[in-house]
Amino acid sequence: MLPAEIEVRGVSLDFPLYHGNARSLKRTVFSSVSGRMGADRKHRVVVQALRDISFRLGSGDRLGLIGTNGAGKTTLLRTLAGIYEPAVGKVRVRGTLNALLDPQLGMNPELTGRENIGLRGLYNGLDRAAIRRLEDDVRAFAELDAFIDLPVRIYSSGMVVRLGFALATAIRPQVLLMDEWFLAGDAAFMEKARGRLEDMVRGADILVLSSHLTDVVLDWCTRVIWMESGRIREDGPAAEVLARYTGHDAPAALPA
Repeated sequence: MLPAEIEVRGVSLDFPLYHGNARSLKRTVFSSVSGRMGADRKHRVVVQALRDISFRLGSGDRLGLIGTNGAGKTTLLRTLAGIYEPAVGKVRVRGTLNALLDPQLGMNPELTGRENIGLRGLYNGLDRAAIRRLEDDVRAFAELDAFIDLPVRIYSSGMVVRLGFALATAIRPQVLLMDEWFLAGDAAFMEKARGRLEDMVRGADILVLSSHLTDVVLDWCTRVIWMESGRIREDGPAAEVLARYTGHDAPAALPA
């Protein structure tokens, strides 16, 4: 198996506002993304979500994405995952990839929990025996019991999160993209889930994590990209960039 790699070259991404000529909408959007408005080749009003993003990651790299809300962190993660297509530039990802971005990502709420597990297994190329093992693992970890054969749309929000977490962490990728929602949840569940998540993080060749939690970024990441208004403001060693971002010396990382 070839080593994992991510290469991002000159990536820019725009979100068109299809009703962008309406004055009230323009005022609302402008107030929240001042300086990031523009127009595309079709003369539509657009929000310039990412601008000229470039970096490369190889096997063993652990990258944290930091910045205020709206800086472009989650948009960049979704672009790396192939959910968004850049308007300019290129993204190349080598290796198996798993994106822990949303608790319902890739799930069909009209299907049962078991059916969603089976589809995830097929998508990842598993045979029947491996899919049965996946079902057993996810069912036990998510504590679904008889609900596994009921439609996901009737699950409580907590059950959806548990199913999404168990599914997303059951198959180990080479490249792991993670938004910080995976670090949220009720205390009892997260105590159980943290060990499983940390094991997955350690097993990945490449980690890209978006988070506001500086202690988590220091523990798990060796490199940090500070994003601001859709651009890279700073890229460097985790402790140094975090210290400048927070405006004071960041605490030392806990020992592994």
